[in-house]
Amino acid sequence: MAVKKVKSASEMLASIVAQGMFEKLGEEVVQIDLRKIKNSVADFFVICHGKSRAQVEAIADSVQMEVKKAVGINVWKKEGFENAEWVLLDYFDVVVHIFQEGNRKFYKLEDLWADADLKACTPPAPPQKRTKKNTSAEA
Repeated sequence: MAVKKVKSASEMLASIVAQGMFEKLGEEVVQIDLRKIKNSVADFFVICHGKSRAQVEAIADSVQMEVKKAVGINVWKKEGFENAEWVLLDYFDVVVHIFQEGNRKFYKLEDLWADADLKACTPPAPPQKRTKKNTSAEA
């Protein structure tokens, strides 16, 4: 009998955050699992970057919308919208970092938490377009 691994609430929230990032083409999305780190500030950091101020803001808005839609919670604290070089969204157990590309390379959060488990996220596969050929084959 196969044992099914149950995701924790913070793990599911981190996945929802990543989905929100991919909605607005966030780049190099990673989850840093901090649960094994003693006295860590959260269970997960979810990090990505965008190419412009507008994209960083759009990614942050998308994350907030996806989380609200999926689990009905609002962000507890948000910072960095003034110049959108580094936006932080705090959901207590999951902290979201959205950078402009140059700032991400400068601050290197992934290197600061190198002793934590790092998981690169991949975007979901685009939905397959239905054509007359596809629909007739399904029938």
